[in-house]
Amino acid sequence: MKTVFIDKPFEIDVRATEMPVPKEGEALLKILYCGICGSDVASFTGNQPFTTYPRIPGHEFSAQIISIPENDRGLKAGDIVTANPYFNCGHCYSCQRGFVNCCTDNQTMGVQRDGCFCEYIVMPVERIYDGKGLSAKQLALVEPFTISYHALHRAKINKGDKVLVVGAGPIGLFALIAAKAQGAEVTVADILDGRLEKAKHFGAGHVINSKTSDIREEAMKLTGGNGFDVCVEACGQDVTFLSCIDCAAFAANIILIGNGKKETTFLHSILLKKELNVFGSRNSYARDFQAVIDLIASGEAKVDDMVSAVYPVDKVADAFDALVHNDGSLSKVLIKVAPEA
Repeated sequence: MKTVFIDKPFEIDVRATEMPVPKEGEALLKILYCGICGSDVASFTGNQPFTTYPRIPGHEFSAQIISIPENDRGLKAGDIVTANPYFNCGHCYSCQRGFVNCCTDNQTMGVQRDGCFCEYIVMPVERIYDGKGLSAKQLALVEPFTISYHALHRAKINKGDKVLVVGAGPIGLFALIAAKAQGAEVTVADILDGRLEKAKHFGAGHVINSKTSDIREEAMKLTGGNGFDVCVEACGQDVTFLSCIDCAAFAANIILIGNGKKETTFLHSILLKKELNVFGSRNSYARDFQAVIDLIASGEAKVDDMVSAVYPVDKVADAFDALVHNDGSLSKVLIKVAPEA
């Protein structure tokens, strides 16, 4: 079968490998579409500290079941599905308390273990989710959507709350969709007008170009001088975290999704003065996958336009190069691995 390898930073190749053989309790899946995550791009550029090489990237995917053991989930050969790519150890303190997303020995496909950029994979049956009639492209968007959905449910959002999402990449846009699904009024900030146009397309009530406008000044105008009830950091930059603190109302919630790569310096007494609640967020739960699938299937969350480009697997190097040089016009880029049977 065809398999994509990142051999070392900036070296990606497609080559033949043996077909996987399912073990007890595992299903054989034919991969249909794979999404390229920011962590995959970081592995490609050598900026992902958890990646070892060579590595098969990828953890956002849709697949068709080729074979599966008898199960109580109603899954059968031919079904179009997606799956949970975060493998937890089951015995650490986090796992014992049910926080499997925070497993201290977490292994995410495409990072700490090989991923889905190949024609076939095997997966434990309990990690596979019925696609409920969603298209293969839509199902490849479920995992990144769950990242934002999980994060937005870390802090209570009430109907009518004013929410600021800083960063209009795919995770920020999914956060926008998740916040709107909870009845929030959402403003999105970014430094690229193209991304802000996408935010308006996905329902942002207001947008702020934080490169050309003072984000705090605009935030105060939009909230009657109060600040936002919830601020979502979806960039992983020090300046965007500080912007969230500045733009937050007293007693507001700040949710961190962006994975920061450098230290942030600030006077922490501002957190005390405003009594801010700061939530970190990592991975997602099975219930988040099921909720997101239901949200898309209901038509309440429209995600099709999140896909900016689709590349055949033989052109995977071109897809990664396009994302490395992304000017903000690309949201989700998918790799088409195989057609549906």
